[in-house]
Amino acid sequence: MDEGNDENWFNFFLNTFVVLDPAANRSQVETNMQQVYTAQSAAVFERQQKQFGPLGKTVYQLQPMNELHLSKTYRADNGLTDASDPIFSYILSGIAAFILLIACINFINLTIARSVKRAKEIGIRKVVGGDRMQLIMQFMGESFILSIAAFLLALILVQLSLPVFNELSNKSLAISYLFDLKLVGGYLLLFFMTGFLAGFYPSLVLSGFNPVKVLYNRFTLSGKNYLQKGLVILQFTLASFLIIGTITIYWQFRYLTTRQLGYDDKDLVILRHNRIPYLRADAFRDELMKSSAVADVAFKNSGDWMTSAKVKGDQTVNFSYETVDEKYLPLLKIPVVKGRNFSKAFPSDSTHAVLVNEAFVKTAGWKDPIGQEVNFWYNKDEKYIVVGVVKDYHYIDLKQQIREQLFTMKNSNQYGATYVKIKPGKETAALAHIATTYKKYFPLSPYEYTFMNDENMKRYESEAKWKQIILFSAILTIFISCIGLFGLSVLSAEKRTKEIGIRKVLGASVAAVVTILSTDFLKLVIISFVLAMPLAWIVSNKWLEAYPYRITVSWWIFATAAFLVVGVALMTVSFYAIKAAVADPVKSLKGE
Repeated sequence: MDEGNDENWFNFFLNTFVVLDPAANRSQVETNMQQVYTAQSAAVFERQQKQFGPLGKTVYQLQPMNELHLSKTYRADNGLTDASDPIFSYILSGIAAFILLIACINFINLTIARSVKRAKEIGIRKVVGGDRMQLIMQFMGESFILSIAAFLLALILVQLSLPVFNELSNKSLAISYLFDLKLVGGYLLLFFMTGFLAGFYPSLVLSGFNPVKVLYNRFTLSGKNYLQKGLVILQFTLASFLIIGTITIYWQFRYLTTRQLGYDDKDLVILRHNRIPYLRADAFRDELMKSSAVADVAFKNSGDWMTSAKVKGDQTVNFSYETVDEKYLPLLKIPVVKGRNFSKAFPSDSTHAVLVNEAFVKTAGWKDPIGQEVNFWYNKDEKYIVVGVVKDYHYIDLKQQIREQLFTMKNSNQYGATYVKIKPGKETAALAHIATTYKKYFPLSPYEYTFMNDENMKRYESEAKWKQIILFSAILTIFISCIGLFGLSVLSAEKRTKEIGIRKVLGASVAAVVTILSTDFLKLVIISFVLAMPLAWIVSNKWLEAYPYRITVSWWIFATAAFLVVGVALMTVSFYAIKAAVADPVKSLKGE
């Protein structure tokens, strides 16, 4: 075995894939791997403990490939992409359940609302000998037939909308995935549950009509309809919850994408390439600067380097280790708040000087950071003096707190990224020159570039997609809820037909009648919103806790949501209320 690679027992930069024999015991393989590691790394482990102090325990484990995508412990990173979180699956399933529940509620309310028009049919069936059980089976059958039709229509809609959903959720789903035996069993169960829940209560109500009252036009829908009203409250509580959530996600996303990052990312092109040494970097910069379209060029290491050093004697500070040149901070307009920037006028800057950010100073506990020593104790005689303090800036995304940073111009380090500032309006000429120069200096490396502001936006793709998903869900939920509210308004108007006729005969105006019919429903919607507010506040704040930089769930979010919910509900109820209010009172009272 090559002893020169012993240090790599403690490097975890490679993703290793292992194909096990189908008969292999996973636990036993893990045990064998641990034994090999312990035996082979013993000498270097002891050596590193003497150099760095106590080391953590390393345990080798196998992670099944099918657990990689949704794992919260060992996520798909380090070159692997499209990791997800199981909470997203739960959220989507919850939204689907909400929508299905609201649809069932609508079916119940609309069926009962239409019962007045079917009252004579029910009365005749009872008179000719139909018993209540037969009527229950009829209405349950109608419910199941509608469920079948809805299920078939849903399959068609899924096929049509799948490309949009895949784009929205960054998935590659196919309709064939739905025909797994376990899923088919789940669909059948869902179908029977939906048909039963939607049809059971209406069948009991409709089958209980008195045939004598029905056939002599003495029939009215009595009772307070507490169940229907309760169902509408449930509908609008869910809809209000989603609307508040949508507004919260929208403004948090806007905050993430518009907050000042502490540096200028406009017209900034990043080239990532093979490591380029200190002297060659200067020649590359000189060649790039020959174009009048290029404003300036700076260099930095590629990727994220993390390490630690000691300050104030034995205090250890962990930090991001950045190798930059003297142009980097001015190029990005990152201010030095104390001391000075690197400069070629000070040759020792490339061997003994470092810059640190404000977070580093705070962690180190320095009152006067200039002149303080940073000791890389694990490298012999590697000590640096702080010559400047850089203002904190968001070099990582806003989903993470700004960490400690240390900047060096150490000339033995190499650069892996080139930052090119382009003059506004000269992008085409600049990019053409950059491409030509890049291929000259890196002929064997593929030419790729990104704009810094685009890269920053990509950091929030997940939030952008969830904003769209929740917005669509909220719109769909409020639309379906309004259908249910419409059904209940029809039910109320049918019950109060004669009351409306009498009021109009006694001189009530259309506006007064509309107000009477609408007020009760607006009360339900307001109750729904009041119930949704505390739940939405708790969930929104819990979600925002994941962001160290976030908005506050303020009163105006709830005011905006209330305006939307009440406004849409009022338009829905007013439509049928106006129709009932302008009806001829003579026709309403002729049955008396």
